Amino acid sequence: MKNKDISAMAVPIGVVGIVLLLVVPLPAALLDLLIAVNITASLVILLTSMYVRRPLDFSVFPSLILVFTLFRLGLNVASTRLVLRDGYAGHVIDAFGHFVVGGSLVIGLVIFLILVVIQFVVITNGAGRVAEVGARFTLDAMPGKQMAIDADLNSGLIDEDTARRRRQDVAAEADFYGAMDGGSKFVKGDAIAGIIITVINLAGGFVIGMLQMKMTAGESLQRFSLLSVGDGLVTQIPALLLSVSTGIVVTRASADGDMGTAAANQLLQSVTALRIAGSGVIGLALLPGMPKLPFILVGAALLLVAQRVTARRAAEAATAGTAKAAPPEPAPDTPDQLIEQMRVPTLEILLAPDLVDLVGTGPEEDLLGRVRSLRRKTAMELGIVVPPVRTRDSVDLPRATYVVRIAGVEVGRGQAPRGQVLALGDDLSGLPGTPVNEPVFGLPGRWVPAELRHAAEMSGATVVDRVSVLVTHLGALVAQHAARLLGREDVRLLTEAVKRANPSVVEELVPSLLSLGEVQRVLQGLLAEGVAIRDLSRIYEALSLRARVSTDPEGLVEAARAALGPALLAPHVEDGQLRVLTLDPMLEQQAAESLRAREQGTQLSLDPVVVDRLLADLREGVTRAEADGHTVVLVCAPAIRPALRRLVALGLPRLPVISYPEIADAGATIVTSGVIGGARAVAARG
Repeated sequence: MKNKDISAMAVPIGVVGIVLLLVVPLPAALLDLLIAVNITASLVILLTSMYVRRPLDFSVFPSLILVFTLFRLGLNVASTRLVLRDGYAGHVIDAFGHFVVGGSLVIGLVIFLILVVIQFVVITNGAGRVAEVGARFTLDAMPGKQMAIDADLNSGLIDEDTARRRRQDVAAEADFYGAMDGGSKFVKGDAIAGIIITVINLAGGFVIGMLQMKMTAGESLQRFSLLSVGDGLVTQIPALLLSVSTGIVVTRASADGDMGTAAANQLLQSVTALRIAGSGVIGLALLPGMPKLPFILVGAALLLVAQRVTARRAAEAATAGTAKAAPPEPAPDTPDQLIEQMRVPTLEILLAPDLVDLVGTGPEEDLLGRVRSLRRKTAMELGIVVPPVRTRDSVDLPRATYVVRIAGVEVGRGQAPRGQVLALGDDLSGLPGTPVNEPVFGLPGRWVPAELRHAAEMSGATVVDRVSVLVTHLGALVAQHAARLLGREDVRLLTEAVKRANPSVVEELVPSLLSLGEVQRVLQGLLAEGVAIRDLSRIYEALSLRARVSTDPEGLVEAARAALGPALLAPHVEDGQLRVLTLDPMLEQQAAESLRAREQGTQLSLDPVVVDRLLADLREGVTRAEADGHTVVLVCAPAIRPALRRLVALGLPRLPVISYPEIADAGATIVTSGVIGGARAVAARG
């Protein structure tokens, strides 16, 4: 049988054996063995509770409390049966009785009662109270933790797998503290049962000794008090160990290491406290009548520890200083320094002075960490490496305002008031705060004090912290201006990465057919239309074929789109359906006849009135589809697609424009949501 099978069978077999303890008499030798197992297991549980890093690492602990409580009660029943029947319950109980009692019944009973008071009144009650409060606070904090996980996921700080694991941890934490709240009741009941069983053994044994065993009152009291106290100690000591384990687990806060390491690091964090304590202990030795040696030894040990901690920290500081040593910065007026100051950052966030606290380390202040996660998310979604984001404060900005710049030009701004969170919902009139529109999707919202976060959630609003608002806005701006963020050096790095995996494709294309600048222009054209460029190998293959015929940028972009195929439409397919808007045939023919070639690409020379009507009808069709909870794309003839896309981008930059051949391989059912005419939009029926 494998070890895994043995582990799976051990607990069920053990529980069945515990039940048998309650009804089947045991020989004294087997009882000695089970008592040793009980003490050893309790000690292992105590030590394990000290070395776990967090309570969830010992999630089986509440079940162990129940099993070992039942085990001790079974041993109590078995030992009681032997004590009352034979006046003897094995060597372990006998040894505990002789060792503790020491010939005095009063001493034995007093020590036993002291152990019971320590366990029942002090440890068990305290652990039970902490478990109860921990369970209540954990349940109250669940909605906030879930919202924090969703916010981190939406901002790109974590991926879906990490979010799923964190949600499971939140649920497991709530279940654990709830189980510990109930498990502490088992420990308390075990202490009460131990007292009652000891009293029964003492009284019942005294009567049985005189009536059945024909002992005198003194002999009966001596023998059965010895056995009763020994039996009580044998079970109360493991129960005390388990109670201490319960207290350690439920009072354990998060720490970087085990309990011993965390305690040592935190107790030794203040050298001044160690020195004052050491001096105070030595001062006690000077009091008249006080023993000198114990206090002087303890005080000297504290002073020695303080000295060692000071020396260690000085060495660590010296090492850190050496590691961080850097060459002196050039003078402010040197050419290198001036050139550095003249450099325009590609992507920059300006913060009002009262928003500098966003650049912190807390869960709702780690702006830099979330920006790094956003860069990873953008790379996975669009296929570009977003340049490092420069963050600085600006006294010229109004309070609570942030600004996002690309190449020194402002592309977006928003607000993130300090000490407030953004509540999003349809009916927020019952909440205090300033009404605003969410900067990305224009959703109605309201900035409310952070203290009212729970109240806002209870009212049905979605609550978002300040950093999530800023990072979500930044992500939308990055996606919107991805073409501007793709530099020539970025294209070179991406091309070299493709060359390492598929060298023949790159060698055929660059530089024999296209230069890096021409490749950059094609990739920027794709990004401007919201097309991801992750599949560079396929894009480069299409460019190699097209470049042999023509190097016209517009034709190269269309060739790359054709190569990407279904990947273009995958983000717009919902439940196997692709909802489209089409042009009226007369309007499409008119657009084709107005097509003109320009240096920047083809353009539509339509009458301004027709253009205004076209954009208005498209806006109406998109609004109608969004009201039904759907997204749509505009489909047209391939000849006019690039020019129509440029025209549509003036009024609806987020509306994708797809050609008929591109939807042929969509692998989805095409559903017409409307026909756009020169004068009105006609909703499709069916």
